[in-house]
Amino acid sequence: MHLPMLRHSNTNTLTNSSMSQFHKLNPFKSPIPSIITKSSTSNPVHSSIINEPGSLNPLTNLTTLLSFCAKTKNLRLGQTIHASILINGFLNKTSSFLNSLINMYSKCNQIQTSRFLFDNSSIKDNVSWNSIISAYAKLGTKTSYGEVFQLVYRMHRFGYAFSDYTLSSVLNACCFCVDDNCFYGRLIHGFGIKLGLDFNVVVATALLDMYAKSGCLRDAVRVFEGFDLKSKNDFMYNAMIAGFLRGGLCCENAREAVRVFNEMRRMGVKCSKFTFSSVVKACVGNGDFEVGRQIHGQVLKNSLEGDEFVASSLVDLYSFFGEIDDGLRCFEMTPKLDVVSWTSAIAGCVKNGKFENGLSLFYRFLADGRKLDEFIVSSVMGACADMAAARTGEQIQGYALKFGVADFTVVKNTQICMYAKSGDIDSARNTFQETEKPDVVSWSVMICSYAQHGFAKESLRLFELMTVSGIVPNQITLLGVLTACSHGGLVDEGLGYYETMKKDYGMAANVKHSACIVDLLGRAGRLEEAQRFIYDSGFEDDPVLWRALLGACKVHKDTEMGKRIADKVIELEPHEAASYVLLYNLYNDVGKKKHALEVRKLMQDRGVKKEPGISWIEVGNTVHTFLVDDRSHPISELIYSRLGELLAKIKEISFDNEKLAFYISETEQSGTVRMSHHSEKLAVTFGIISLPISAPVRVMKNLRVCSDCHTTMKLISKVEKREIILRDAIRFHHFKDGVCSCKDYW
Repeated sequence: MHLPMLRHSNTNTLTNSSMSQFHKLNPFKSPIPSIITKSSTSNPVHSSIINEPGSLNPLTNLTTLLSFCAKTKNLRLGQTIHASILINGFLNKTSSFLNSLINMYSKCNQIQTSRFLFDNSSIKDNVSWNSIISAYAKLGTKTSYGEVFQLVYRMHRFGYAFSDYTLSSVLNACCFCVDDNCFYGRLIHGFGIKLGLDFNVVVATALLDMYAKSGCLRDAVRVFEGFDLKSKNDFMYNAMIAGFLRGGLCCENAREAVRVFNEMRRMGVKCSKFTFSSVVKACVGNGDFEVGRQIHGQVLKNSLEGDEFVASSLVDLYSFFGEIDDGLRCFEMTPKLDVVSWTSAIAGCVKNGKFENGLSLFYRFLADGRKLDEFIVSSVMGACADMAAARTGEQIQGYALKFGVADFTVVKNTQICMYAKSGDIDSARNTFQETEKPDVVSWSVMICSYAQHGFAKESLRLFELMTVSGIVPNQITLLGVLTACSHGGLVDEGLGYYETMKKDYGMAANVKHSACIVDLLGRAGRLEEAQRFIYDSGFEDDPVLWRALLGACKVHKDTEMGKRIADKVIELEPHEAASYVLLYNLYNDVGKKKHALEVRKLMQDRGVKKEPGISWIEVGNTVHTFLVDDRSHPISELIYSRLGELLAKIKEISFDNEKLAFYISETEQSGTVRMSHHSEKLAVTFGIISLPISAPVRVMKNLRVCSDCHTTMKLISKVEKREIILRDAIRFHHFKDGVCSCKDYW
């Protein structure tokens, strides 16, 4: 490429006069190379400027080079070319140089220089106006959007014409300055109509995208439906489908997104990876797994199964519907995985209870040399929370510190949850206090954590502090508050908060809130009132509420109501074992063995099987899992020997009518058996053997702890002088000196 020689005696140095001229036109003092260094001359483009004599059109060559600088963001070379233009006196000869310089400086993040050149030029044309407006629109700040609208006004006032590209840029800017119901977007829309601008497909796509991103979905639909079917292209369809999915996966909007997708296919418009990615998300939103699988077939037909965008959506689809193995197959088939794909796969494993798979993927992610972000850390720490693997979680926290994401609020929130679910409420509280900018999730997680651990007063105090701090609670927050009242036996307070939730915060109570009230009334022995509440709640057909009342009947040994309630629950869910087990244990408690055996036989006749009880404990960096009568552990002989010693010890002490009882076993092998080898007893014994005497023994269980094991834990905590923290399916139990934090109600 041949360019004009610079007009100075030394080809490697700009003259003082030319530099002075450049600085006069550049008061912002962007760094300008006064000497073209030897290293820069190794660049072939630099060499073209310096060494080759000009024989082609210099205007074409220089504008081409400026385009190259804009594309590569090479500010130093662009400034050198700018100097050459000034020295040769080209700047005021044609607007093409002005427009190229505006574009180059804008792309190199030197918008002030672009604006100075624009404001001080006497040869501005339509392209100049369109270029500077687009440059400001792409900055994405409130200040830049203000400049956009002022420039639009001036451009119209001076009689210049808008291009489609400019109008699209302005509409895109409107997406990010939404107030007063898309005020600016509607203004530009009306402005364009008044000027009689041609709202072609390009502008219409930007317009409906603006309305959709701004939450004005009806306006977006009007724009979309205003075009006849044959005029709509893939950009319009993709923008409309994505618009339906913005702001959450509302079922109705998700169905509309699928409808638009079907129209798109009928019209023969080619679907892209963005189309499939969006419509798969829509299938999650409307709960239509079969349609999602059909769309997966279309993905395969279009050979897009290896695309990372599509793969992430497919992983989310299969994860949402509990088919994570199929989701992981989609993940493994993707050759180029991005961080979103990894996050989807890890989060899917955690959501579906495959915690070890999630951790394994995380370590693969690190082995690939990828950089962690806050979302992956949050997902993996969520796995540690559900596994109650605090030590592993602390290792993950170390990685978060290394990659600089440990202080993100989303990471702190999952760290609080991880400690709380692992039974370490003190570390959870410390993490909450260290969170620089706690959000509503932070407060809610801590309030719920206190509640689950039985610290009702601390939970309620934190809620009051939250409201004083100006944080508006959500439904999860109020669920934690009601749980605290329930676990703390604070009946009047709980009923008061229930009314506050509806009247002061305008929240409709859901099933979980209502179950807390049933549990609250049941704990106080107000069983008839709890039953009336269920009928008045609007959730009388939900078994969760009736099961909560059945649990209260068991505690208060009300067999008559218990039988009635059990019949109701079993009618609602005849194949759910939990209700049968509660009724069986209720009869067992009051000595009605015959009735208990009848319940047992009913379970067998109906083929109802109780979920196996599993308990686990983290020692070192390993999670040890136990089943009933489990002898698979490497030191099982020592565990059983030590457990025998503990059971012999507790039999020697008198403990206010505490007794070891018979209940439905955790296994289906032998019906009613002695509870000596229940999974939580094995796990606690292993903890006593393996942990320092000063360390609490933290054990997790997937089911509600039975009365026999509950009594055993209290007695062991007394004779061994050890704190035992047991998390079951209902709550946390802190056993210390023979007393449980649940006050024997769970």
